[in-house]
Amino acid sequence: MNPYKTREGGATVTVFVPYDCNNNCPFCVNKQEYADTTGFSVEKICDSIRLMDSITPYCDFVLTGGEPFADLESLQLMLDCIPETHKIYINSTFPVQNEYSADEMLAFTEKNRHKITCINISRHLVKYVVESPDEVIAKIPTATRVNCVLYDKYPADMLDSFAERFGKYNIPIQFRYDYTVTTPENLYEEEHDKILQDLRKHFTYMGLDGCRMRNGFHFDYKGLHMTYHKTLPYSTIVDTDENGKTWDILYDILIKQNGDIHSDWTDVCLNVDAYKKVIFEPYDLHVINGTVDF
Repeated sequence: MNPYKTREGGATVTVFVPYDCNNNCPFCVNKQEYADTTGFSVEKICDSIRLMDSITPYCDFVLTGGEPFADLESLQLMLDCIPETHKIYINSTFPVQNEYSADEMLAFTEKNRHKITCINISRHLVKYVVESPDEVIAKIPTATRVNCVLYDKYPADMLDSFAERFGKYNIPIQFRYDYTVTTPENLYEEEHDKILQDLRKHFTYMGLDGCRMRNGFHFDYKGLHMTYHKTLPYSTIVDTDENGKTWDILYDILIKQNGDIHSDWTDVCLNVDAYKKVIFEPYDLHVINGTVDF
């Protein structure tokens, strides 16, 4: 293990909620995390959240799963552990479920609107789950964004209608590449990226931003902001500086369902004592060309 570096504010902390969803989306890389629930603990997760807050009190938190909204009581406990110095993002299908009505979930988001920065709603060209009505999503009082994985042989002829569907509510869309096949060699490759070429045919390209870990190609469709997001399937970059010193540069830290803290998506445990001595550097995300803020 090398000493740690991360961006100013700290690496993003992704929290796996300790309860599953009822879905089986074919591209999901998290489903296997929930095959064995032994040791899952919201209390231990909250302890780890408090620890990460004490080390990096301005990092971003992402709550994912599983399905965060499948247990509102546990979700509230986790939200209450995160002080307002942090931005909080929630990845969800905003599901149709027996435990809570749509009105109860909307009331929950209203109660926590001062805490939640954005809710990322999973919606795809091919329907893999039972979806709550778009009219319900449009009523969420926090900022929202649609996340759409363009997986396998997706129906590209549906891209316009998909944009129209959410454009009527002015909900931005982030199209996503299959992370499991992203490599440093194809992260910025454009000519042979079928998804990118399809998006260029249907929408107006605006600009590109990125870093050594991830990027975003930005598009406009009748005033709707859309992004094509690609990222590597791991979150640590090993780099040697000009003095010959080697660093592990962390972009994401994970809190697993049992409260364990990992420094990467590849089951590498975080050395917490070493992270307390992390060196901060400017975030290398930058605009590469065009316009990305519109």
